[in-house]
Amino acid sequence: MKKCVFAGTFDPPTVGHKHVVGESLKIFDKVVIAVMVNTDKTPLFTVEERLYLLEKLFGGDKRIKVISFGGAAVDLLEMENTPFYVRGVRDSIDFEYENRNFFASKKLKEDMVAVYIPAVQEELQVSSTLIRNSVKFAKDYSAYVPDEILDDLNRILEKKNVRKTD
Repeated sequence: MKKCVFAGTFDPPTVGHKHVVGESLKIFDKVVIAVMVNTDKTPLFTVEERLYLLEKLFGGDKRIKVISFGGAAVDLLEMENTPFYVRGVRDSIDFEYENRNFFASKKLKEDMVAVYIPAVQEELQVSSTLIRNSVKFAKDYSAYVPDEILDDLNRILEKKNVRKTD
């Protein structure tokens, strides 16, 4: 069985994240989606909320496991017993950033294999940051959030008393 890890902050999950997972399932038997916990960052959504949204989006698929993790990516790969680390890339800036991280991580885990999945052209601009900024300025973000979790995301934002789109 081939297994990969797809890790990120997922603050919140986007249609781009959904695309990366879908493409990963064409290559791997199992995908571990890891919400990375970074205490230096202040995300809009709690770890629990991000896990909930990802479980709602992917939880029905037995080939997908959703977890949270607070360490280094190489430690996560060791814990999951796989060398395959999936990264979504939108443009050359993403690629260069991911490649630098890959070469640094490869020194810590020699068998690490990075798998880069390019975004579809229609979603090149999609990012969690775009969604958070759209929320902040009360702009429509519905095209960037998977339909399966849009209502849940709006409900979470309402509880937080944060502006949302209609």
